[in-house]
Amino acid sequence: MLKSFAGPFVATFFISMFVLMMQFLWRMIDELVGKGLEASVIAEFLFYVSMTLVPMALPLAVLLSSIMTFGSLGENYELIALKSAGISLYRIMQPLIVVIILLTCSAFVFSNNILPYANLKMHSLLYDIRRQKPEMSLKEGIFTNDLEGYSIKVDRINKKTGMMYDMLIYNHKTGTGNSEVTKADSGMMISDVKNAKMKLVLYHGHSYTDEGMKNLNLRRTFPFRRLKFDKETVMIDLPDTDLKRTDEGAFRSASLMLNMRQLTDTIAAMQRILKQKKAGDTKRLLTSNYQRSKHANVKQDSVLREQSKEMFQNPDSLFRTFDYEEQQRALSNAVQYAREVKQRVQDDVRYYTAQEVNVIRNKLELHRKFSLSFACFIFFFIGAPLGAIIRKGGLGAPVVISVFLFIIYYIISMMGERSAKEAVVSPAFGMWISAFILLPLGIILTYKSVTDSEMMSTDSYKRFFDKVFLFFKDKERVKRLFVKRK
Repeated sequence: MLKSFAGPFVATFFISMFVLMMQFLWRMIDELVGKGLEASVIAEFLFYVSMTLVPMALPLAVLLSSIMTFGSLGENYELIALKSAGISLYRIMQPLIVVIILLTCSAFVFSNNILPYANLKMHSLLYDIRRQKPEMSLKEGIFTNDLEGYSIKVDRINKKTGMMYDMLIYNHKTGTGNSEVTKADSGMMISDVKNAKMKLVLYHGHSYTDEGMKNLNLRRTFPFRRLKFDKETVMIDLPDTDLKRTDEGAFRSASLMLNMRQLTDTIAAMQRILKQKKAGDTKRLLTSNYQRSKHANVKQDSVLREQSKEMFQNPDSLFRTFDYEEQQRALSNAVQYAREVKQRVQDDVRYYTAQEVNVIRNKLELHRKFSLSFACFIFFFIGAPLGAIIRKGGLGAPVVISVFLFIIYYIISMMGERSAKEAVVSPAFGMWISAFILLPLGIILTYKSVTDSEMMSTDSYKRFFDKVFLFFKDKERVKRLFVKRK
């Protein structure tokens, strides 16, 4: 059994890795093409990408190989021969169950120790690749800040000619804000790699310059310059063409780069800081913005209340004693005070939301290390009985069934993760919902296959539907049956 399982498992694992790699490259092809990267850099990047895809490829390989293994045994009547010798399906599956348990534990060790390092290397290298030749990263309708000192927005790009239309360029090289803005109907970028320059040719536009922002401390009044041009050439310095590696320490705090212990410590620290922040903000809010409680030090408030006791029956009566200007001043101060309190509370709520999102993201990554590993165990108990049922080996029906089940698992996982990120469900439930749904299916299929239930026999279903079809085909018999009942 181990020998029969090993071959399909290795083959399907590399096939799954290839398919997932092609899907990744299809999404990231724009980031890699035209960057002038060396072959060693591309090979290093693909190696780290392949490492990050292992936890996703393993469950698919287990599902596909188990269906192929038991389907081939059923197709060649080897399962029937083993059962005739008194060996149950559970006894046949025992060696593979041990292997799958070891594989599940190994998948967790990989996700906890190797995967964070691979994610760190892959994302840091991807960041460096994106910074390489930033003139290639212009996208339609989005401001691009990759060119140092410039922020460029292009509404439309002609993929064939490279001509860009409706360009908006902010020059930040002076460090004084948006002091120089250029707007052009169209333009073209021409790179000069030897001189590390990029020539930006603009057509039919205007250039606006606020001279006061450049000489803010020299005088009180400043000129504003506006130029109209039919053609203008701007020379932009390009960064060095050699790939510069960024310090990986800037990426180490991300959830993808942490192991289980680090994630646990990070979550605990975030929750502790968030709790202290909420307590401090609540105390400050109650102390500075509302009437203090009876347990607080309220000597001044208590004196004022005692002095004004029974002086005013209606709280508004004191306000009416003011003249018009005093009333307007009091109302203005009250509105301004309320706005400040509202803005402060909104800032606090935004901070709480951002921190809670970070906590959820770390919790999701923590549960992902377990859920993806446990998926190998679930898919084996789905694939093995299914293979014994369909009795088809090879790469035909097993591939179709495996891909269908894996897509269902993936869709459920994505829905659960998205719901958890939006705080609709807990992170644990969001990451384990796919296992909760598919695990009962695996248990039912395994039980029915071990007990040789007729319910799981394809021949019994075929005979049943043949009888139904023949029954309704005999119209006279159906007619006599209905007449008899009437």
